Amino acid sequence: MNIQTFLKRTTVYTLTSALLLGGGAQALAQEPKEQNKTYGQGELTREDMGKIPGQIANDKERYTVPQFDASTIKNIPSATGYDKDGNKIKLDVWDTWPLANADGTVADYKGYDIVFGLAGDPKDANDTSIYMFYKKKGDESIEAWKNAGKVFANDKINPNDPHLKNKDQEWSGSAVMTEEGELRLFYTNRSDREAGKQTLTTAQVNLSQPESGELQVDGVSDHKSIFDGDGELYQTISQFVEAGGNESGDNHTLRDPHYIEENGKKYLVFEANTGTETGYQGEESLFNRAYYGGSKSFYEEEKAKLMNSENKKTAELANGAMGIIEINDDFTFKKAEKPLVTSNTVTDEIERPNIFKHEGKWYLFTDTRGAKMTIDGVEKEDIYMLGYVADSLNGKFKPLNETGIVLHHDLDPNDVTFNYAHYAIPQKSGDDFVITSYMTNRGFFEDRKSTFAPSFLLNIQDDKTSVVKDSILEQGQLEVRSKDEE
Repeated sequence: MNIQTFLKRTTVYTLTSALLLGGGAQALAQEPKEQNKTYGQGELTREDMGKIPGQIANDKERYTVPQFDASTIKNIPSATGYDKDGNKIKLDVWDTWPLANADGTVADYKGYDIVFGLAGDPKDANDTSIYMFYKKKGDESIEAWKNAGKVFANDKINPNDPHLKNKDQEWSGSAVMTEEGELRLFYTNRSDREAGKQTLTTAQVNLSQPESGELQVDGVSDHKSIFDGDGELYQTISQFVEAGGNESGDNHTLRDPHYIEENGKKYLVFEANTGTETGYQGEESLFNRAYYGGSKSFYEEEKAKLMNSENKKTAELANGAMGIIEINDDFTFKKAEKPLVTSNTVTDEIERPNIFKHEGKWYLFTDTRGAKMTIDGVEKEDIYMLGYVADSLNGKFKPLNETGIVLHHDLDPNDVTFNYAHYAIPQKSGDDFVITSYMTNRGFFEDRKSTFAPSFLLNIQDDKTSVVKDSILEQGQLEVRSKDEE
């Protein structure tokens, strides 16, 4: 037997033994092929996110959420409800959104401002329902807000809707006043009994005025599911479960629908995760240069570091997206379109997308937490609002301020003034936008409840933003009068 024959046979025996012993995958494993492919209209890259901590340090005043005086923060007086045993309690109130016009400005409903928000029992983390709060326009005090109660308190679920019958919680969304003066709510149906399944959902909210100065929710109509993922553009709950669900370390999101209109068409922009045709999760994502940004040398250095990092598994699963679907005039699903922005390898969670048109450009914002990220220099206490801008709805979304950073703070979660879910509200004129959020983490204090945070102003000029100095407003304030209106 010559040496070549011996080596060939030895190789065959070795591979065969490896396969028989269950080691075939390791014996034949190869690194995924390098690629440089984008799937959305914009990306939150590792390079951009990695630059943000230094950018904030160099210009804190521009990006940092204002510091609030804890002694002035009040619970919402009208935020009361009942626990599961029927006892009257004070509610936590966190994510909120205003009833808006189609352009994102605050709607005027018969002289009232209306806000929808998530509220629940501070002692029950699974008690999450949408409540409606309202006040007379012009009165900005927190005491002015009245509570109309749960929006879906007396809802009769359509038995033919396969998703509504399994609803366990109601999560964030948006609301628009239609041209006919009707209130159309979009929200997230969360099903605990289906592994955390999330479905974009809509309903018409019916109101009446039984007495002067009061609004009453008279139930909802046309309550129906719209979209729960398609697998190709956006991950479904089935894909999540089949890959191991929560035990795998994955994080499934399909929520926070935000309604917009453009050129006579209706759309919902929402938080999601990419599907199989838009850059799915997995180890191969670590070999896509497009997710890294920067130069070839940056990619090689960052990838080598990531491959040996404790963040490697989390980065493999990170495939956050701000998605978009077109809906019909009757608010049913029409078609899914590719994501506006993706965050592969950076984070699985880019929350509460908020989008509007200003000066001919589309501005897109999202909230996200450092604790969900895989970037060196980003700490778990870091809270961000990131932003992007495009010349058209189907154009390239580029990061504001070069990297996407718009707002930041790193407050201790136990701080009474901790705030999150920042939401930019366009005003009727001018370049200053009101930022709302909630303040005080849910269930952290006996006497302090999650409440409306003091609002403040953000200035937007083309692709640059900055926090307006000394612009703190009242808790929950939605509008300011511009110089043109005074």
